[in-house]
Amino acid sequence: MVCISDDVVAVIAGLAASEVAGVAGMGGTSFAGSVSEMLGKKNLSKGVKVQVGEKQVSVDLYIIVEHGARIPVVARSVQENVKNAIANMTGLEVVEANVHVQGVYFPDTKSEEVSKTK
Repeated sequence: MVCISDDVVAVIAGLAASEVAGVAGMGGTSFAGSVSEMLGKKNLSKGVKVQVGEKQVSVDLYIIVEHGARIPVVARSVQENVKNAIANMTGLEVVEANVHVQGVYFPDTKSEEVSKTK
Protein backbone atom coordinates (compact mmCIF):
# COMPACT_ATOMS: atom_id res chain seq x y z
CA MET A 1 0.00 0.00 0.00
CA VAL A 2 1.21 3.49 -0.84
CA CYS A 3 0.17 6.40 1.37
CA ILE A 4 0.45 9.94 0.06
CA SER A 5 0.36 12.63 2.72
CA ASP A 6 -2.13 15.47 2.68
CA ASP A 7 0.78 17.93 2.50
CA VAL A 8 2.11 16.38 -0.72
CA VAL A 9 -1.30 16.57 -2.39
CA ALA A 10 -1.75 20.15 -1.14
CA VAL A 11 1.57 21.24 -2.67
CA ILE A 12 0.66 19.62 -6.01
CA ALA A 13 -2.72 21.37 -5.96
CA GLY A 14 -1.23 24.74 -4.99
CA LEU A 15 1.35 24.63 -7.77
CA ALA A 16 -1.25 23.56 -10.34
CA ALA A 17 -3.64 26.36 -9.30
CA SER A 18 -0.86 28.97 -9.38
CA GLU A 19 0.01 28.05 -12.98
CA VAL A 20 -3.42 29.09 -14.28
CA ALA A 21 -3.63 32.41 -16.14
CA GLY A 22 -5.71 34.88 -14.16
CA VAL A 23 -4.68 33.57 -10.73
CA ALA A 24 -2.81 36.36 -8.93
CA GLY A 25 -2.11 34.25 -5.87
CA MET A 26 -3.47 31.87 -3.35
CA GLY A 27 -5.72 33.08 -0.58
CA GLY A 28 -4.95 32.73 3.06
CA THR A 29 -6.02 33.53 6.54
CA SER A 30 -4.49 37.00 6.59
CA PHE A 31 -4.23 39.93 4.22
CA ALA A 32 -0.51 40.36 5.01
CA GLY A 33 0.15 36.73 4.13
CA SER A 34 -1.67 37.08 0.82
CA VAL A 35 0.28 40.22 -0.11
CA SER A 36 3.66 38.72 0.79
CA GLU A 37 2.81 35.64 -1.29
CA MET A 38 2.05 37.84 -4.30
CA LEU A 39 5.38 39.59 -3.79
CA GLY A 40 7.24 36.32 -4.20
CA LYS A 41 7.35 34.66 -0.78
CA LYS A 42 5.57 31.39 -1.42
CA ASN A 43 4.20 28.66 0.78
CA LEU A 44 3.35 26.05 -1.83
CA SER A 45 0.34 24.64 0.01
CA LYS A 46 -1.05 28.05 1.02
CA GLY A 47 -4.73 28.45 0.27
CA VAL A 48 -5.25 24.70 -0.16
CA LYS A 49 -7.16 22.27 2.04
CA VAL A 50 -7.26 18.58 1.13
CA GLN A 51 -8.83 15.41 2.42
CA VAL A 52 -7.03 12.35 1.14
CA GLY A 53 -8.59 8.91 1.24
CA GLU A 54 -7.24 5.59 -0.01
CA LYS A 55 -8.10 6.23 -3.67
CA GLN A 56 -9.83 9.60 -3.71
CA VAL A 57 -9.18 13.17 -2.67
CA SER A 58 -11.24 16.32 -2.24
CA VAL A 59 -9.63 19.73 -2.55
CA ASP A 60 -10.66 23.24 -1.51
CA LEU A 61 -8.68 26.03 -3.19
CA TYR A 62 -8.74 29.64 -2.03
CA ILE A 63 -7.57 31.96 -4.80
CA ILE A 64 -7.14 35.63 -5.60
CA VAL A 65 -7.84 36.52 -9.23
CA GLU A 66 -6.27 39.24 -11.33
CA HIS A 67 -8.41 42.27 -12.11
CA GLY A 68 -10.03 41.86 -15.52
CA ALA A 69 -9.93 38.06 -15.50
CA ARG A 70 -13.19 36.21 -16.15
CA ILE A 71 -13.74 34.54 -12.78
CA PRO A 72 -15.86 31.57 -14.00
CA VAL A 73 -13.27 30.77 -16.69
CA VAL A 74 -10.36 31.04 -14.24
CA ALA A 75 -12.17 28.88 -11.66
CA ARG A 76 -12.92 26.13 -14.21
CA SER A 77 -9.32 26.21 -15.44
CA VAL A 78 -8.07 25.89 -11.85
CA GLN A 79 -10.37 22.92 -11.27
CA GLU A 80 -9.19 21.12 -14.41
CA ASN A 81 -5.49 21.85 -13.88
CA VAL A 82 -5.61 20.70 -10.25
CA LYS A 83 -7.57 17.53 -11.08
CA ASN A 84 -5.15 16.61 -13.87
CA ALA A 85 -2.02 17.33 -11.82
CA ILE A 86 -3.18 15.30 -8.83
CA ALA A 87 -4.38 12.39 -10.97
CA ASN A 88 -1.16 12.32 -13.03
CA MET A 89 1.23 12.57 -10.09
CA THR A 90 -0.57 10.44 -7.50
CA GLY A 91 -3.10 8.26 -9.29
CA LEU A 92 -5.77 9.53 -6.90
CA GLU A 93 -9.22 10.41 -8.21
CA VAL A 94 -10.25 13.99 -7.42
CA VAL A 95 -13.91 13.80 -6.44
CA GLU A 96 -14.21 17.49 -5.53
CA ALA A 97 -12.17 20.53 -6.53
CA ASN A 98 -13.92 23.50 -4.95
CA VAL A 99 -12.63 26.95 -5.88
CA HIS A 100 -13.26 29.82 -3.47
CA VAL A 101 -12.46 33.27 -4.90
CA GLN A 102 -11.34 35.39 -1.96
CA GLY A 103 -10.43 38.58 -3.73
CA VAL A 104 -9.39 40.55 -6.78
CA TYR A 105 -5.83 41.82 -7.19
CA PHE A 106 -5.18 45.16 -8.89
CA PRO A 107 -1.50 45.06 -9.95
CA ASP A 108 -1.33 48.71 -11.08
CA THR A 109 -2.33 50.13 -7.71
CA LYS A 110 -0.82 47.38 -5.52
CA SER A 111 -4.13 47.07 -3.72
CA GLU A 112 -6.53 44.24 -3.27
CA GLU A 113 -10.20 43.95 -2.52
CA VAL A 114 -10.88 40.95 -0.37
CA SER A 115 -14.34 39.58 0.16
CA LYS A 116 -14.27 36.57 2.44
CA THR A 117 -16.85 33.91 1.64
CA LYS A 118 -17.27 31.83 4.77
